[in-house]
Amino acid sequence: MTHVLVTGAGRDTGRKLALAFAARDAHVLATARTRAAAEETVELIHAAGGRATAAVLDLADPASIEQLPVDRLDILVNSGARYLAGDAGPADIIDTIAGAATGTVLLTERLLPLLRQSDTPDIVNLISAAGEPGQHRSEAHAAFYAAKHAQAGYAEILSDRLRPEGIRVISLYPPDFTQSGPRHPDAPLTADSVVDCVLFAVTQPRDCFIRAFYFEQLVPRR
Repeated sequence: MTHVLVTGAGRDTGRKLALAFAARDAHVLATARTRAAAEETVELIHAAGGRATAAVLDLADPASIEQLPVDRLDILVNSGARYLAGDAGPADIIDTIAGAATGTVLLTERLLPLLRQSDTPDIVNLISAAGEPGQHRSEAHAAFYAAKHAQAGYAEILSDRLRPEGIRVISLYPPDFTQSGPRHPDAPLTADSVVDCVLFAVTQPRDCFIRAFYFEQLVPRR
């Protein structure tokens, strides 16, 4: 059985990822900042006949990362990150960068020993087009851009260094997307399509190493 940890699994894309992995017979450790959110996701998985466990994880809190109960892991999905837009105070900026940047690094480093014990280890990072050099289309706060560039830099060097060990590091750089909607060429990217890309990458044979997904962003016609 494949063991998958999904961060930010209490809602939206993280929840969809958790449900999708569980539907494919994985045991999912669904983490969220609050136990209620994590348990709601687990209840949905159990109702569909899947296997999952809930855990509280605040990526902005190093102690929370250290205390996370996990003893086996095949796939780590770093999908938890705070989106920040508009006016933001110092506390918002600190929380955004600490969660997406520092939190991703600390969690991944803590779990690397478990991934090294797996026959099929993958690290999946849901970054953002805001982490691409020269990409300015997102309306996110500049601190969100900073956090995502840090996350992207970590993923890039980690991919290079872990490849000889057979650990695949897969990063996705979607533009701002919707949680649901039509899936045709004239529609914005949906979370369902992002989830499908993740599943495609991790189900490839081990000689297939997909380092990154970059997406064209829909530009409204004039």
